[in-house]
This record gives sequence, C-alpha cells and structure tokens, in this order.
Amino acid sequence: MNRRSAADDDGWSALHDGVQPSTVARGWLRLVGALAAGPVLRVPPDLLSAAGVLALAGALAAVAGAGWPWLAVPLIVGAGVLDTLDGAVALRTGRARPLGAVVDAVADRIGDVLLGGVLVALGAPAGWAAAAVLLVFLHEYIRSRAQSVGMPGVGAVTVAERPTRLIVVALAAGGAAALPAGLPLLGWGWGITFAITWTAIGVVGMVQLSIGVRRSIPPHFPPAR
Repeated sequence: MNRRSAADDDGWSALHDGVQPSTVARGWLRLVGALAAGPVLRVPPDLLSAAGVLALAGALAAVAGAGWPWLAVPLIVGAGVLDTLDGAVALRTGRARPLGAVVDAVADRIGDVLLGGVLVALGAPAGWAAAAVLLVFLHEYIRSRAQSVGMPGVGAVTVAERPTRLIVVALAAGGAAALPAGLPLLGWGWGITFAITWTAIGVVGMVQLSIGVRRSIPPHFPPAR
C-alpha cells in the first residue's frame, strides 16, 4: 500500500468514527483515489457535487422521458463516483471547508429524491418511494442532531448509507433494461421490488444508527463556560 492509498484509508476512517474500510470500500477508495489526480484536482469540489446531482437528474430523464433504463445505470454509477470524488479532491487540495460539507449534504439529499423518482418512473408506487426517501432524511437528521450535541463521528456506518441506495436503484434500472416484464417467475416490477428493498434496508439502517447513537453520544451536555 502506498502512502496516498494509506492516507485515503485514514481519511475515510476519520470521517467514519474510526471504522476501518472493508475490502469493498477499500477497493472503491483506490478507484476514486486514482481518479482524483491530474486535471481533476483543478475542478472545484462543489462543482463535482453539482455534477453528481446532474447525473442523477439525467438518470431520471433517461427512464421517465426517453424510456432508456439502460442509460440510467452508468449515470447512477457516475453519480456515485462523483459523490466520493468531491471529498477526495477537497482533502487532497486542502479545499475542505464547512460550507463544502453543507453543499455536499444538500446535493446528497437532492440526489436521494431523484433516486426515488427513478423508482417511480420504473413503476414503483409513489408511497413506497416516498417511504424509502423519508427514511433517508430521518436517518441523516438523527445523525446530524446527535453530532450537534456531542456525538463524535457518524455514530455507526449502517447498511443504509448512500452507496447502498445507489446500488439498489442501479439494479432496478438494470433489471428493467434486461427484463422489462419484471422479475422472472414472480413477475414483480423492478420499481416496486427495489422500492420495498430500499425501505427494508432503511429500517435496518435506522436500528443500527439508533444503537450507534446510544453508544456514542455523551450522557450529559458539556458544562457551560
């Protein structure tokens, strides 16, 4: 492992409450680290965040407008790369700042709504897609509030983190492109199948986060000065 790869791992771990990246996460960090070099380092991180949102908007348009679910898959994967790349570029160029974190968080939430829209365009009932997205907002709100009262790090890295959501919707789009009639034998539509999957994962993630918050948050507020 070279120094830059080790630094990427350490940076990821620092942002995730000391949790060491898994083999899959480490491979993803290597990919993003290779991309975060050369001309890319001159691109403002906020612009990369915005590009990720545009990629997901393009994925929604590809499904809802043109009816090309196959095109949504690379756009969703590209959005995932951009979502990680903005942080990598910010850290490597010394441009990490609180406002950038706010921009990134807002871009992520807009992206989550667009992902829900992709599932609706694939045939998911709006209620299921709304439930999945609402769980994301609640998940991140709880994490944010816990951090504001003294919880260090993220509390817990759950199964419902953003990469999982991107994978779930990419699988739905890929399934619709390969087998438009729905799941073999069952005949369920891809949109509803993965909207339910996303919601179930969100519930599990909420339980994991609640346990992590309970373990990590200080029992008392710090004394006033």
